[in-house]
Amino acid sequence: MGKLTLTTFLTLDGVMQAPGGPEEDRSGGFAYGGWLVPFADEGMGEFVTELFGRAEAFLLGRRTYEIFASYWPQHDDPADPVPNKLNRLRKYVASTTLKDPEWGPATVVDGEQLQSEIVRIKDAMDGELQVHGSGQLAQWLLARDLVDELNLLVFPVFLGAGRRLFPTGGLPTAFELTASRTTGSGTAIHTYRPTGRASFGTFAD
Repeated sequence: MGKLTLTTFLTLDGVMQAPGGPEEDRSGGFAYGGWLVPFADEGMGEFVTELFGRAEAFLLGRRTYEIFASYWPQHDDPADPVPNKLNRLRKYVASTTLKDPEWGPATVVDGEQLQSEIVRIKDAMDGELQVHGSGQLAQWLLARDLVDELNLLVFPVFLGAGRRLFPTGGLPTAFELTASRTTGSGTAIHTYRPTGRASFGTFAD
């Protein structure tokens, strides 16, 4: 059985919106797109290469799928696991409006079928069903305990605005840290595995 892994780039204040470029996502008037770029370094590249090397399929939200589809087919490199895997492996797109995805191989899964389809896909896999970006989808998955492993790349920058991965109202969940490293630019990369509901206590006698 495979596992669903969620990988997200975050600022120190938890913003995940538009890490890769100014025009990536300006929704909500977001003006700080491309905040990740000054911190991209060899250590980050090594982690991403390792991560994509484990991918067997991808689960993406519609917006992330469209962003990837506009870029990766024009930057293909069979020797690089990132474009090689993205351009060739099966992509499942969570959407109620996308009808005819052009960047394949791709399968659209609507909201009503998504949870059962994730279980079916994982049962048929040995590797990772990877989620990258896809903010609304990521929050939906976390709220339903569907994430088996969480990779957080936390960059040393504070924005004060933008869409965050962990909004108010999420499920209180405990995690164990399974791996951690820091890159030369100061990016902290943590891998977590959920262990169940959060527990609470007191230091008082």
